[in-house]
Amino acid sequence: MSLHTLEEIYSYDVSEQEIRYENAREKFSQIFGTAPQRYFSAPGRTEVGGNHTDHNCGRVLAAGVSLDVIAMVEPSDDNVIQIKSEGFPMDTVDISDLEVKENEKNTSAALIRGVAAGFAQRGFKIGGFRAYTTSNVLKGSGLSSSAAFEVLVGNILNGLYNSHSVSAVEIAKISQYAENAYFGKPSGLMDQMASSVGGFITIDFKDTDSPVIKAINFDLELCGYCLCIVDTKGDHADLTPEYAAIPAEMKSVAEFFGKKVLREISREELMENISAVREKCGDRAVLRALHFLDDNDRVEQEEKALSQGDVRRFLKLVTESGRSSYMYLQNIYASSAPERQGLSLALYTAQRLLDGEGAYRVHGGGFAGTIQAFVPQDKLETFRTEMDRIFGSGSCHVLTVRPFGGTEVELEI
Repeated sequence: MSLHTLEEIYSYDVSEQEIRYENAREKFSQIFGTAPQRYFSAPGRTEVGGNHTDHNCGRVLAAGVSLDVIAMVEPSDDNVIQIKSEGFPMDTVDISDLEVKENEKNTSAALIRGVAAGFAQRGFKIGGFRAYTTSNVLKGSGLSSSAAFEVLVGNILNGLYNSHSVSAVEIAKISQYAENAYFGKPSGLMDQMASSVGGFITIDFKDTDSPVIKAINFDLELCGYCLCIVDTKGDHADLTPEYAAIPAEMKSVAEFFGKKVLREISREELMENISAVREKCGDRAVLRALHFLDDNDRVEQEEKALSQGDVRRFLKLVTESGRSSYMYLQNIYASSAPERQGLSLALYTAQRLLDGEGAYRVHGGGFAGTIQAFVPQDKLETFRTEMDRIFGSGSCHVLTVRPFGGTEVELEI
């Protein structure tokens, strides 16, 4: 059963979370006129290894983080889901109609309807509810606020109507389906899986129906490092074509070899046929394919380094992944907007401040948003101060890895 206490989920700041949940309870009552009966949470996620590998059935190293979206919930006896998210209008979705709505594309209502549809298509129960949600997952940060929202809705339906019988892996798959088919974004499965499962995990998507998930026992703080996410305040709004081009170009290279995804070809095959592939697919597609093949192998090396306690090797591999993303994947800035290069500036600054220690890389989808850095604890304040000076106060976020994914919260009132 997916049920955890505040102390289990938020061991780092239980008192602050008690205040947060109480404020959210009061807000629910103001909006709906009753008290919430159930409480749910889903974390954001950080991608540590394998940049843009999941959508071609590759490997990733990821973790759930300490920022999350929470929901105050009351079940209803109709087929209507009402969700009021802090700072946004009320979403009202009648789930007696689960067809894709073109006018809902790119809205949270589409995600709600899509998750409900995914549950129903797999034979799980669905029903109505009212919810108020509030989130501290940074939007556009590469921490996947949309995946956290999808996983949250899935956990609510799981808890209210399925006695927590739907697995975390199944909720992640349903969430991806909602984002692809209903929201209209061609995302891979990594975001949803990391949010739904939680902790440090490697995920091998070679068989997308049965991804292989492996937990890694790794304590970053004991090793003397902090995980930092630097928000460069980039805008993701007009970047969907840039994101969509990456899996499309990678798959075009796979199709050259009669395959559906790059996981089905080898680096040797690509290099032996490089001239013909360049002519057919273009150089950027070839470079992106080479990045996939290298970064896919790199995840395996990162997992091995962590398992052996070789932190220096792990950090070296993280930085190598970042350089590959910059040079070959080319997702650090949009080719359509070369004047906006916040990520490039953040990576340069991280390199200068860390001076050969720690690691740094693009975080998440890229083109705008955030970088990730593993910062030695004795350099943290200098690192945070300089990043905040350049990108604005509060730009550098110091996170912890959350041991649990999406869950119902046991709250003592």
